[in-house]
Amino acid sequence: MFEKNEPAKGLSAGKNAVMELLKSDNSIDKIFMQRELAKTGIMLKIKAMAKEKGVPVKEVSSEKLDEMCKGINHQGVAAMGAACNFVELDELFSLAAQRQEKPFFILCDDIEDPHNLGAIIRTADAAGAHGVIIPKRHGAGMTEAVMRSSAGAASHVLVSRVSNLASVIDELKRKNVWVYAADMDGQSWCQTDFEGAVCLVIGSEGKGVGRLIKEKCDVVVSLPMCGKINSLNASVAGGILMYEIARQRLGIKSFQK
Repeated sequence: MFEKNEPAKGLSAGKNAVMELLKSDNSIDKIFMQRELAKTGIMLKIKAMAKEKGVPVKEVSSEKLDEMCKGINHQGVAAMGAACNFVELDELFSLAAQRQEKPFFILCDDIEDPHNLGAIIRTADAAGAHGVIIPKRHGAGMTEAVMRSSAGAASHVLVSRVSNLASVIDELKRKNVWVYAADMDGQSWCQTDFEGAVCLVIGSEGKGVGRLIKEKCDVVVSLPMCGKINSLNASVAGGILMYEIARQRLGIKSFQK
């Protein structure tokens, strides 16, 4: 995520720098705070300011902060600016309405690898999705590494960052969006009807879709695994399913002998 000899682009380090960033209108992806200092006076104030703005705070070791800041005196706290501006969920619906299309969203459940998240966003753009939904507190944030991996698509795709994925799924279902989890032991991906309003849930690289999230989904869809491994890279699996959704929505017929 970070270059070896310099701090990450968009990083602000030090108590005053982080507080000033919180006072500004700039988007902040996440605040990293030294675990041993997290309950001291000014750190509690920074936490309160972050909570008010909806910015997640992650407690880390001093070694992690040293690695991120590359020689900058971080004083136990650093903030990573978001590489894009987040939008409300309603804006994703508005874009679908503007295009006169049924909603097509991608929900990322704890995708930790920024390269995977960037690749998912790139494919979402190519497949015609109206936006990507990511969690505030788990998974990769919208960092420069994600922007690079998306090949610029992250500048064009609407990204909504939410506090509670389970609640968002409930809201989507109330708005007649069918929610499909990409996971093991589901029905065949190529025998699933994706032509309506769709939200595709892609799980983390190691654990897949979380239990609660999976239970809330309407349908679980699976890809055939014919080799010796039992899963695909998250962005690869997501890409296959996104293009099946795109094929059906565009009315492209599958080949038949």
